[in-house]
Amino acid sequence: MTPDHDRSRSPGSGPPLSDLLRGHRLAAGLTQAELAERAGVGVRTVRDLERGRATRPQRTTVDLLADALGLTDVGRREFVVTARPTPSAAPASTPVEAVSDPGTPVALPQPVPLLGRERDVAEVSALLDAYPVVSLVGLAGVGKTALALTVAHAVAARHPGGVAGVLVGEGSDAADVLAASTSVFGVSRPADLACRFAGRPALLLVDAVDRAPGPVAEALRSLTDAAPGLRVLVTGRRPVGLPGELVRPVAPLDVPPAGVQPADRAELDRWPAAALFAARFTQARHAPPTRAELPALAALVRRLGGLPLAVELMAARGRILDVTELLDRYGDRVLDLAGVRPGWEPVDPAAGTVTLREAVATSYHLLAAVDRAALRRLSAFRNRWSVELAEELLADGGHRWDAVPLLDRLRELGLLSVRGTGPFRFRLLDAVRDFAAEQADLEFETAGIRLRHASVIAGLVRRTAPGLVGAELPGTVHLLDEATGDISAALAYAAEDAPAIALLLAAALPRWWRLRGRDVSGRAWLRRLLADPRTAGAPPVLRAWALLGSARLAAEHGAGPEELPSARAALAVFAEAGDVTGELSARSVLCAVLRGLGAHDEAREQADAALALATRHGRVREMAVAQHHLTWHDVRVGELAGGRRRLATVDRLAAQCGDQRLRLLARADLAELARLEGRYAEAAEQGRRAAAALVELGDPGRRRRTIGGVGLALALQGRGDEALAVVAELWPSGPVPRPRRPPAAERWDPPVVGRDVRTEDALRALIEGQVALNRGDRELAAEWFAAAAEAAAGGADRRDLVEALVGLAASTGDVAVLDRLDRARQVTGVSLLPREEELLYALAAQRERARRA
Repeated sequence: MTPDHDRSRSPGSGPPLSDLLRGHRLAAGLTQAELAERAGVGVRTVRDLERGRATRPQRTTVDLLADALGLTDVGRREFVVTARPTPSAAPASTPVEAVSDPGTPVALPQPVPLLGRERDVAEVSALLDAYPVVSLVGLAGVGKTALALTVAHAVAARHPGGVAGVLVGEGSDAADVLAASTSVFGVSRPADLACRFAGRPALLLVDAVDRAPGPVAEALRSLTDAAPGLRVLVTGRRPVGLPGELVRPVAPLDVPPAGVQPADRAELDRWPAAALFAARFTQARHAPPTRAELPALAALVRRLGGLPLAVELMAARGRILDVTELLDRYGDRVLDLAGVRPGWEPVDPAAGTVTLREAVATSYHLLAAVDRAALRRLSAFRNRWSVELAEELLADGGHRWDAVPLLDRLRELGLLSVRGTGPFRFRLLDAVRDFAAEQADLEFETAGIRLRHASVIAGLVRRTAPGLVGAELPGTVHLLDEATGDISAALAYAAEDAPAIALLLAAALPRWWRLRGRDVSGRAWLRRLLADPRTAGAPPVLRAWALLGSARLAAEHGAGPEELPSARAALAVFAEAGDVTGELSARSVLCAVLRGLGAHDEAREQADAALALATRHGRVREMAVAQHHLTWHDVRVGELAGGRRRLATVDRLAAQCGDQRLRLLARADLAELARLEGRYAEAAEQGRRAAAALVELGDPGRRRRTIGGVGLALALQGRGDEALAVVAELWPSGPVPRPRRPPAAERWDPPVVGRDVRTEDALRALIEGQVALNRGDRELAAEWFAAAAEAAAGGADRRDLVEALVGLAASTGDVAVLDRLDRARQVTGVSLLPREEELLYALAAQRERARRA
């Protein structure tokens, strides 16, 4: 038998009834339709009987067919006995189709190669040594029969008594199963099995037990009692229910995780579902998927949930459509994919097809009504979830009940995937989730389920968000990353129908949004919800956190001045409410926003006030944050030694409270200080280490700034090629080397969402200008330094402006530039560093010599 996803058949002729009926029909010169019309039965009934799909027809049907064929005497008796055998009848005619060959130790066909099932084969093989009955359960099309065949061959050497299999037919009773199971081992009664095996272990594969679960359970109980050495491997959509039975769910194939964009076929083949699709698609189209199709391929197999049946059905459409077209056309309706209805005989699609919806529906209806209702609720989750979240979602009227037994039942039926070791390891298969969501629509439950889901996710985020500062940051960010799909779904629904819940959720997310580079979209959510009149009555402190979050995110992409009133309003609310945590956060955000405005004195006042408040309340982390803000003011006035001492304090306090991110930021600032002090090699090395560590914690904006500092240190050291490599890393679309023309708007990359464009453009131009200056190209250097000064004038870091003007003066020797530099220093309060003073002094001396000459 050649396994497909769930069924297999033996090569050669079909069951005796199918041969006998086909032979009599052809001898009578009748087509299937003519025989059906003459007998008064459906043409599908005749077609199914001739294909072995209906192996035990009703006695009335048998008599009608015999009459229509004109059968009498011996011929009629043979036809009736073959169609309706008794348990004592010859095993050649039984509703259980036997696959046997007593002359060989393994009476099963060779399995086809499996993809990504190595671990499954090893685990099931080991389970057969420990349990008398092992049941492989799962959805139709998940690959149970193919896996069982592979396992049976893998363990054949450990079962010298023989390895054989039977396929349960519709309408089978216990006597039918017993007769077929004994006949495949060459005996007629269960009592003869012990003598047949002679103490040697044997293995029986029983496929499709869900066709007759009760009779199969009764028959297997008799078989294992009569032959204790017999091991049974069962496949079906639900367990048999025997004592000592081990239920082993068969999960779909692994798919590429969300966000993965495979660059080549080798990377794609790391995930078995994608490898299977690519192989079948290549067969259908006679050409492999192109490189451009790989992202769509990854998205498509994720949508199919890794279910082999769905993968093969979709890939077969590659004869007509490319992968991108398949995703666009079928990505939202995979439940309607239709294919050959599983069976041991190959079926003409015209004779009957099965959709994924029907496959899932069969398992869904095996559940009790209360479990089906729970499954409909769980369909609200978009990705993986924990037991605790499931219990919150399923809580009815405030009563929380143990969801573990339910999850175990769903797992046994193959409806639930359990992967990984963390708490977020449970997930409904995509096809199951879609089907359950459809059922929720039919029951008019969708609105209530989504509202409950939004409340649960808001609660999760509110409980988790405090961990976004301090020692718990890495784990907290990882947890929220895992819940990204559910956070987005909850926010989108609640914003439309429950804005108060949406505001509660969004107000807790700004730190996470910032760490993940989503400051622009996150700020847009907060502004929308704050402007919604339905949130006007929200608690003032909640609205204050939302206002502060909007200001925090705005500062990330250079829009801080727009949110200054929001930050001030939030500070006033927190101070009035006596919320120390809120007040400290508001003053920290104001430090960043005021710096961007050039209000340095007020920014320092906010930092000093935050330090005093944090010290008074023993808030070690907030003390470190305030000291970190004050470091910039030391650098601004040229107190580099003082800044270094303050950063040492930041590092000590951050270590005391376990905040690794703060320690990393301090190290990144130490690299910047080393550059300002002229220790360029040290600055580049420290900056690279800090940037690499920031990858793990997120904060893409700060990481880019740190890498930019590395590039500037390399440029100042005269390592131009390495500096330009940094430029190419941060701005990969920019041309290198640069053309000799002004770096006007058309030469600049499009702004990247979620970063301070002006600050980064200034940094890029500083690097380019310094490289050109060191290479003696003063004209090009002047162009870059002029562009840097223009960008830095509106950026958050005014020291960039001073460095740009110093570079421009060094490139041009223009007195007007020196005047502009003096005015910038007066406005910003930035002091020149010794290196810069020396450069300008040498420039002035050179100009004086030129004047005298």
